This record gives sequence, structure tokens and C-alpha cells, in this order.
Amino acid sequence: MKIGVTFSETNFHNYPKWIKENDKNIEIIVLSYEENNLEAVTNCDAVVLTGGIDMKPTEEVTYENAPSEFNVSRDLFETEVLKLCLEQKKPILGICRGLQLINVYKGGTLHLDNGKTQNEIHKKEELDKMHPIRVEEDSLFYKIVNQKKGEVNSAHHQSIDKLGMDLKATAFSEDGVIEVIESSNPEKQFILGVQWHPERMNDFENPFSKNIRTALINTICN
Repeated sequence: MKIGVTFSETNFHNYPKWIKENDKNIEIIVLSYEENNLEAVTNCDAVVLTGGIDMKPTEEVTYENAPSEFNVSRDLFETEVLKLCLEQKKPILGICRGLQLINVYKGGTLHLDNGKTQNEIHKKEELDKMHPIRVEEDSLFYKIVNQKKGEVNSAHHQSIDKLGMDLKATAFSEDGVIEVIESSNPEKQFILGVQWHPERMNDFENPFSKNIRTALINTICN
């Protein structure tokens, strides 16, 4: 079983560790804009789009504490990775930035900064915040975690504004931020995006970490 993981400049080691979980049958293929190894996507059974640096906005904007550093090469490379995955019907898991990439590719938009109040919930300095979310029962994600509510970590200052085409939002934080997106037709293709970081939660047994990994593996096996 080969799972592609897009390279991230921050905490990349957490992703392979979480995905493999000592399973010798899982091989990680690093998909990197630095290597420009787009052809490797074809050999992957599924792809994980990782978190990291903000995507560069399509238009120049200015606001308080706006990020000034972007990685356009990564944006372009991962957009092509996603395009191939959609064309080849490969299972896709987007984490944090990965969720946002899926949404933007599908024609959605982002809140470029959540604002001071929401940032107190979703991001403070460099530490992950913990906060509750609620899950829509009529969803693939509910079938995955089998819980209406849960606690997740958070380390982002951007979030989904307008939802992209053929996607539906299926979990929300208390302040209304979209925490999970999935395909509106999951029978055709496994597409799941989560705004938090399941790969670095303190409790890997938490269903909002463990069950996401399990769902991805089971999708490949089935």
C-alpha cells in the first residue's frame, strides 16, 4: 500500500509516523514541489495533502498581521497533485492547509484571517488550541467518528468562507468555522478535509485522529 504525502516545511515527520503507525505494509511516497515528482502520484493508492504555510491569495490584500511569506511553487505543485488525484479517483485526505487547497480548487474562497476573537479559539502564538466541534449526522464523517461532538486541536488563522462546488461542510466549531468538508457524492470518491491536525493530537486514540487514519486505510483496501 502506497500513500502519497505532500511535503511540508513544518513538522513533516508527524505525518508519516501517524499514517504508518508501525504498519510495515504501508509505504510513504513523499510528493515534493522541490523534487517536482508529480509523476509519482500515479503510483499512490491515496494522497494526503498536508498543512503548512498559507496559500498565496489570488489578489494582493492587506490586513493586520497578514502573512508576508508564501510558497507559490508549493501551491502550484499541490494544485497539480490534487488535479491528478481527482482525475484518477484516488482517495484524498486534506489536513488544515490541505482542506483549504481542496476548497479553493473547487471554486471556494477563504477567510484570510479569522480575526482576534476567533484566533483566540483556533490559534494563539505557536501552540495548538483545543476546542469542541459538532458533527452533522447525515455525513460520511459522522460514519467515520460515530460521534456528534468531539475535541480537536487547532493551529490556523484562516478558514473557509464560500464552500467549493461538489463539497459539503459536515462539522463546525462553536463559532461557526467549517471544520470538515467532504465530497457531496462520497460513493464516487473519498474526499475528506479536516481543519485540525489529527497527526499531532496528544491522544492518537481519539476518534477524531485514529478513525480518520483508519477510514483512509479502509478506503484503499476496499
